[in-house]
Amino acid sequence: MMIINISDVEYNMNYIERRLNIESLIKRKSLFLVGPRLVGKSTYVNQQLKSLFALSWSLLDGKLRMQVQANPSLLREEVIGRSLSDCAIFIDEIQKCPSLLDEIHYLIESRNIRFLLTGSSLYKLRKGGVNLLGGRASIRKMGVLSYIELKSSFNPSLKQIMKSGMLPSIFLSENSEEDLSSYIDAYLTEEIAAEGAVRNLSNFSRFLTTAALTNTQILNYVNVARDAQLPPQTVKNWYQILFDTLLAFEVPAFLKTEKRKAFSTGKFYLFDVGIARLLKNAPVPNEESIEFGQLFEQFIAIEIKTFLECCSPRSKLSYWRSISGFEVDFVIDQKLAIEVKATKVIHQKHLKGLQALREENIFSRYIVVSLEERVRNVDGIEIWPWSYFLEKLWDNEKPLL
Repeated sequence: MMIINISDVEYNMNYIERRLNIESLIKRKSLFLVGPRLVGKSTYVNQQLKSLFALSWSLLDGKLRMQVQANPSLLREEVIGRSLSDCAIFIDEIQKCPSLLDEIHYLIESRNIRFLLTGSSLYKLRKGGVNLLGGRASIRKMGVLSYIELKSSFNPSLKQIMKSGMLPSIFLSENSEEDLSSYIDAYLTEEIAAEGAVRNLSNFSRFLTTAALTNTQILNYVNVARDAQLPPQTVKNWYQILFDTLLAFEVPAFLKTEKRKAFSTGKFYLFDVGIARLLKNAPVPNEESIEFGQLFEQFIAIEIKTFLECCSPRSKLSYWRSISGFEVDFVIDQKLAIEVKATKVIHQKHLKGLQALREENIFSRYIVVSLEERVRNVDGIEIWPWSYFLEKLWDNEKPLL
């Protein structure tokens, strides 16, 4: 198995500045910054936040990790030895030593120290007592690169995004296909095995391939269990592992419609389009294919989720589907209703879901994100090119939300 390893020098030369802004948060409160492997959490901290911290620990350091596992009080001893108080400390890969959370709790209370704790899994943190910190620490999630972060340097096409995905090191790689495959192997052999949550990696690998086929679909554990030849409860538990290890996320159903009863089951999305494509062992699709439409919807879902986690963490992303078959891909709070169509010409048939939802008089704006080249308005429904939509979404001066 090839190990993805970009040197600090090479990566620094190609570093893409992230929009996530947690500097103001860490100045007043401790914070968990979580995200999948290789999204760039450590690099982000070292590139954009390094000057904030009086002390930094990386639990990737095997020697340090063994010392901490044997003696979690080592953190307290170093803090006291350095006479640190009312400052910020950075600890990378906190999920590797959950026992440190008790010490961190103590130092927050006794010395007014604020911690930035990064990790790639919520599973071990929850088992290890993350709730001990209670309201003393916020949680922020970091995902793959956003289109806006990439645009100034690369201006990537949809085809490029679907080929390489948007994990920083893989997007910048000359052999993204091999690196995506290595990432999946590393996830199975390192992340899942280290979690100790799955006894049979072979069965989990089969499940993961089947789950990838449900990307952008409404969750149905029974159907996936049948296809993967596994018990439904096992499948449900393993989907939760995907959520906890941040390899996937669920978009819940919007249920506040009165004229039309809505589905209550959530939709499933993998965290990166390149990973989703490779898990299905599929080539880069052409624009006319169903696969292209699914990856396009996933791409927009990831972009919206990334924006909300960065700029509007209290906002809620949902989708709406009526029992009678009308559907709108995404709704944000009770403000925006967004339909995603991978077509260069939007026709009346593409607007039916938004028109049905508009009858509820809930949302302020109705937008179709498409492959069209120009902005236009059809009976109050705004039709936008996908790049225009993303620019408006991230516009600081006139935000959509």
